[in-house]
Amino acid sequence: MGIKLEWEKLLAEGRVRESSTQKYAKMNIDDPFYDHRNEFDKDYDRIVYSSSVRRLQDKAQVFPLQENDFTRTRLTHSIEASALARSFGYAVGEWLLETREFKDFSQIRKLSAMLQVAALIHDLGNPPFGHYGESIIREWFSKLFNTEEFKSINMSCDGEKELSNEEKKDFILFEGNAQTLRIVSKLQMLNDEYGVNFTFGTLATIMKYPWNSQNELADSKKKFGYFLSEKELAKKIFEATGIQEGIKHPATYLLEASDDIAYLNADIEDGVKKGIIPWEKEYNLIKTKLMEADKETYEYIFKTLDSIKEKSQEKGIPNDDLIAVQNFKIFSQGLMFKSVVKCFKDNYTEIMCGEFSGDLLEKTNCKLLVEELKRLAGKYCFSNKEVIALELVGDNVINGLLDKFVIPLIKCKAEPKSKTYEGKIYSLFSNNFIYICLHDTGYEGHQKDFAETSIYERLLLVTDYISGMTDSYAVNLYKQLIGVRLP
Repeated sequence: MGIKLEWEKLLAEGRVRESSTQKYAKMNIDDPFYDHRNEFDKDYDRIVYSSSVRRLQDKAQVFPLQENDFTRTRLTHSIEASALARSFGYAVGEWLLETREFKDFSQIRKLSAMLQVAALIHDLGNPPFGHYGESIIREWFSKLFNTEEFKSINMSCDGEKELSNEEKKDFILFEGNAQTLRIVSKLQMLNDEYGVNFTFGTLATIMKYPWNSQNELADSKKKFGYFLSEKELAKKIFEATGIQEGIKHPATYLLEASDDIAYLNADIEDGVKKGIIPWEKEYNLIKTKLMEADKETYEYIFKTLDSIKEKSQEKGIPNDDLIAVQNFKIFSQGLMFKSVVKCFKDNYTEIMCGEFSGDLLEKTNCKLLVEELKRLAGKYCFSNKEVIALELVGDNVINGLLDKFVIPLIKCKAEPKSKTYEGKIYSLFSNNFIYICLHDTGYEGHQKDFAETSIYERLLLVTDYISGMTDSYAVNLYKQLIGVRLP
């Protein structure tokens, strides 16, 4: 592709709006206002206290609406992924310093901090009920755009207010990753329209799919990294970091590996805790299959795990299925981590030239282990009756909320009044979301009346609101709106 990514640009510490705290980094270390943090540390500190992160504690990882305190939520998953990502930063960063790709230890710290915050926020844009929630939103809009009612509303709009075919794709292919970028760059507001005003390096790292919904990759992969509303921001990210449309930031590969390693093992542990995975039976099957396929890689791990169990039994220490699967998780994650680091090193040239495809974990000697863990999750967790039943609840809830919100708002010809139905719906939205809706797409836009907003901006307002809901909030709000539960 004729490019060569450079770490000086990839670790881009600039922001859309220059931060007032950046001047402190230039001070002498003896100055009382000197800030010891790098810009990526500041990114982490900006977001970790936010409502967007807190909401993850009530968003499902695999099992929605759990009443126990053991099963993982999106928050606990994100914390675990963040810890792995930070370690990847140090492991890879030390190698980059040894090979003189990095010039000093400060760059190792920057890479580690950038990965830590990227992993913490990577799921912020996921709607209620996880990836199934994304599918519900996509299907709902696909049906809406084919209805005569919508076509009539759209055709009656003036000029730029009409929803274009390009804009429709943002909703037909609705993507939580693109919503994450929107949250941190706009919606998680404090003092202005720049959201938490993250560094370009962090924004580039969370862009797992660096293309928009118009790119042919969006059609083939059913994934994209930014909405048309963030098109200008994406250009700034590309320019600041050196990545291009279709070419990921190298740290993104490590972010994806952190995410995969965290959920692959944790989903199985949660399944064992809930009593739906017969661990001893499945452990023996996995051991037999992996030992036959690659004894050199797995012999030490299984010998050690069996030895731990035997010693526990001799000492009378409890070693039930949960403890056994937790020990397995430790060794499994360790093997995957080391294998990913090696894979990154082996493919470094291709990664830095934008020629690497796929993900790191699938190209390691852990591929069969990954397949086995996915098999277990598919067989026992995702097909579990409780999960399926709660996903069907999610289907009713999200479809119902979209039914209540969308048509009334896009039909509205004037400022929504509190006494009207659409006015009451409008009053439910966050002031932050309304503020962004009432500004032209882009950062220098003027505020306008709701009547001046386009259908695209109104649909974004609805998806901003619904995708930001927790599972419980979405269910409770839906119950209130249909009269099953009083506010």
